[in-house]
Amino acid sequence: MTPPPLSALPEKDCRLCPRLADYRDANRAEQPDWFNAPVPCFGDPQAELLIAGLAPGVTGANRTGRPFTGDWAGDLLYATLDKFGFCKGTYAKHADDGLTLNNAMITNAVRCVPPQNKPVGAEITKCRPFLAARLASLPRLKVVLSLGKISHDSVVRTANEMGNKIGSEPVKLKDVPFGHATQYDLAAGDAAFTLISSYHCSRYNTNTGRLTTEMFEAVFAQVREVLL
Repeated sequence: MTPPPLSALPEKDCRLCPRLADYRDANRAEQPDWFNAPVPCFGDPQAELLIAGLAPGVTGANRTGRPFTGDWAGDLLYATLDKFGFCKGTYAKHADDGLTLNNAMITNAVRCVPPQNKPVGAEITKCRPFLAARLASLPRLKVVLSLGKISHDSVVRTANEMGNKIGSEPVKLKDVPFGHATQYDLAAGDAAFTLISSYHCSRYNTNTGRLTTEMFEAVFAQVREVLL
């Protein structure tokens, strides 16, 4: 699959997923000052690192219009990006805080906020052309960091659709299973990259101890090693 250019895909008021579009409409009616639209990527267009999350949080990115901005997951993610030299400025939980990313970009497997933060399979599939277009748009891409299993699986499936193969066969999910700190060499069309995955930096995962700050930072150290 050759992905369409980003300019050819619906942006501000995408209606490809009726349930998500209806949920956005309901949020817009209740909170007209919020972003309430598909959340665009954020970061450096020459990035070697692409971070792929799950979906916008209803009071996070859906409110602010920037990935991982305004909620707990963003607190941990942006603090870690800062520690490892991937951002400049001060993260202040809003999109006009002046923060910029250095050699990194953030996207989501699903660009629109889903009810209960749970997109269904058809919605993830519908959003894969956007992920494919983003992968194809990064000329220096070396690492994709997937946060959570949904993101991991979507990146693998997107790469397969773009022509990812080992030998002559598409990569099967069972051969590249999700796990914290897993690392695989993949390709998306002509571009090769390393897929590194982590448990999602959600409040639930950190509160339960499934993901600690030390574990998350160790994954970023792993990313840094690949980028050297």
